Amino acid sequence: MLVLVAPGQGAQTPGFLTPWLELPGAADRVAAWSDAIGLDLVHYGTQADADAIRDTAVAQPLLVAAGILSAAALGDVAPDAVAGHSVGEITAAAFAGVLGDTAALTLVRRRGLAMAEAAAVTETGMSALLGGDPEVSVAHLEKLGLTPANVNGAGQIVAAGTMEQLAALNEDKPEGVRKVVPLKVAGAFHTHHMAPAVDRLAEAAKALEPGDPKVTYVSNKDGRAVTSGAEVVERLVGQVANPVRWDLCMETFQELGATALIEVCPGGTLTGLAKRALPGVRTLALKTPDDLDQARELITEHASA
Repeated sequence: MLVLVAPGQGAQTPGFLTPWLELPGAADRVAAWSDAIGLDLVHYGTQADADAIRDTAVAQPLLVAAGILSAAALGDVAPDAVAGHSVGEITAAAFAGVLGDTAALTLVRRRGLAMAEAAAVTETGMSALLGGDPEVSVAHLEKLGLTPANVNGAGQIVAAGTMEQLAALNEDKPEGVRKVVPLKVAGAFHTHHMAPAVDRLAEAAKALEPGDPKVTYVSNKDGRAVTSGAEVVERLVGQVANPVRWDLCMETFQELGATALIEVCPGGTLTGLAKRALPGVRTLALKTPDDLDQARELITEHASA
């Protein structure tokens, strides 16, 4: 069973899109998306610095574009299940046929702008906790007024809140936590700080005509497989202000019998979690087009099996 997954915000790095645009037709395709959403994805994916692509309104469309582009480069791949972490859920919705590519990018552009606006109200951020017991960490975060915004499994939780609260966390780590790592994001996503963005996104979603998923679509909300396109969109809207339960998504992959997992560009984060939480599942991250041949081999082996 093959699972195709898409990373969330923070996975982007300066220039990461450059080699992908050298593939036949890729530059024209991204240029057309740029025109459709009013954002120069080519510039931001090739020339912009780390601060520029940290901007939520830029990072989110850039990640979805990269995910769709790299998945298309695999050829006619038919995964058994798809999922995405945070904004990667919109990429996954495109994989599953719930949204067309341009509709997905239009929605994520609205999402990024709405979340950036919400983030500007208060200076907030997110930090990853490495190690420790999840129950102990969650209780400690709540004591500090922080939200466990991403429960990623494999011993990783991401805390979100004000910069003052995150500074306090850095000085007072939960028992067993080895390290607190600030993330390259510009707000406390998946918390109450994002509530204003939910209304904006709900309004934007009214223009969509979603189809039902053509493959198993696993939701961040609770790790459940969702069969209705309308429900997928409803969950995409609400998820902006609610925690990501990637741990439950991986539990579902395991229950479904996953044997291989490919993470689209800019891959690495979710395959790292899968290596620790899903022993025996083969993983591959699409970082550059050099990874495509190995990914195709894995897909072929999966199809043969």
